Amino acid sequence: MLTDAIRIDVPSGGGTYPVLIGAGLSSQIASLQPELNLAHRSLIVTSAPVWRLHRGALRSIAASGKPLVIPDGERAKTLATVKRIYDALVTRHLDRSATVVAFGGGVVGDIAGFAAATYLRGLRLVHIPTTLLAQVDSSVGGKTGVNLTAGKNLVGAFHPPVLVVCDPLLLKSLPVREFRAGLYEVIKYGVIASRPLLDRVSTCLPAILEQDPDVLTPLIADCCRIKADVVGRDEREGGLRRILNFGHTIGHALEAITHYRRFRHGEAIAHGMIASARLSAARGLMSAEDEASIEEVIARVGRLPRVRDLRSSDALDVLSRDKKVVNGRLHFVLAHGIGKAVVVADVGAPELRAAMRSLGMRS
Repeated sequence: MLTDAIRIDVPSGGGTYPVLIGAGLSSQIASLQPELNLAHRSLIVTSAPVWRLHRGALRSIAASGKPLVIPDGERAKTLATVKRIYDALVTRHLDRSATVVAFGGGVVGDIAGFAAATYLRGLRLVHIPTTLLAQVDSSVGGKTGVNLTAGKNLVGAFHPPVLVVCDPLLLKSLPVREFRAGLYEVIKYGVIASRPLLDRVSTCLPAILEQDPDVLTPLIADCCRIKADVVGRDEREGGLRRILNFGHTIGHALEAITHYRRFRHGEAIAHGMIASARLSAARGLMSAEDEASIEEVIARVGRLPRVRDLRSSDALDVLSRDKKVVNGRLHFVLAHGIGKAVVVADVGAPELRAAMRSLGMRS
């Protein structure tokens, strides 16, 4: 197993899997070859920018064949892209002993994970996330999926990986905007589960933006610990795991009505968190001071894309088809102060419209 790593074990229905976090870990993947047969029975799924920048990190397992390079970005999260992975698995005669290695950001992880979950009823999956958002969130927990025209992640499966390797050094090549988008997901974890984490983001923000490994590595680890605890108690999102969707309901709607072209995922979630915090304060669950502190740290991370030309009615139409609608009722996450979240099923259209209009959206 890899050395010099922070290790977090994530419980799942199929057994516990490790999340390893540490600078330079991606270059030690060769040590896993005897355990996972990565050299001879693997398919690396990646994107062109990631492979161009980081192919050296996986040189030891790339010898088994060229990686499958797929488009990146939410617009690539389609069943057509999944079919490309199926075709590559067939062409390479990979059987149920094979491993799919998802080497990229959250989109690559979601698509490759869904293909691994469904090909031959399940192949082993290794995540090597290359964006901050994927390292702190999407690579942990076993969610996979693709989008339909009607909405985001409407087709998917729960398929836990056998290993997640988070190497903060891989983040050095990220565009500034992409790195900042991932920080919004870190803020989410502070709001829903840890005031000290949110305070640390606020206090250490300059060092975080400089990607100081002494600050960034434990920050990633703390997010992964929170998620591991939540998914360990509710792997299939029957209750508790829904708190991880704080900011995501409205955020996903913003992505959908802009056809996944305007926002980085984290940016849309940031708008959603602001709206949800304001709704929480309006209901008396959160003080005005706490709401203001959430908005303040989000604003310090970076300027968000505009929403003033978007219509709340269009977003509400998308929300009516959200996968969090159960028996006709939308399950919505609110913040109970900072450090705790609650899931409610009584947030109606008037409240949602008011929250979105508070962002500056049109009716």
